[in-house]
Amino acid sequence: MAINFDNALGIHPQALALREKRSEVLASNLANADTPGYKAKDLDFRAALKKSMPSNTSMERTQEGHFSANDRLLGATMMFRNPNQSSLDGNTVEAHIEQAKYSQNAVEYQASLRFINGKFSGLMSALRGE
Repeated sequence: MAINFDNALGIHPQALALREKRSEVLASNLANADTPGYKAKDLDFRAALKKSMPSNTSMERTQEGHFSANDRLLGATMMFRNPNQSSLDGNTVEAHIEQAKYSQNAVEYQASLRFINGKFSGLMSALRGE
């Protein structure tokens, strides 16, 4: 009997890949914070993850404290960020906002890694018969 990793790992590999790409985009924003005319970009993580999920996948809210299915879907259309305070040279990067978003993305990346690690640990336990 073959193991179907798509079923075993769920959406976590796609989420990890999207988080990695988002990290690159946010790092690019920070690197161009002093570039005149540079427009800060971000990925629509909700839409991208939704597109990568099979159409027959449904998420169910089992407890009141859980996020709803719509809150949990993330996507990756490239978007430009509207600045709170634009600079005179047309640059829309706000370093403090980019740093916060980069840090949040890093934490979410680590969470995706932990989910995948837990899935592999469970598969290894099943294979060993533990």
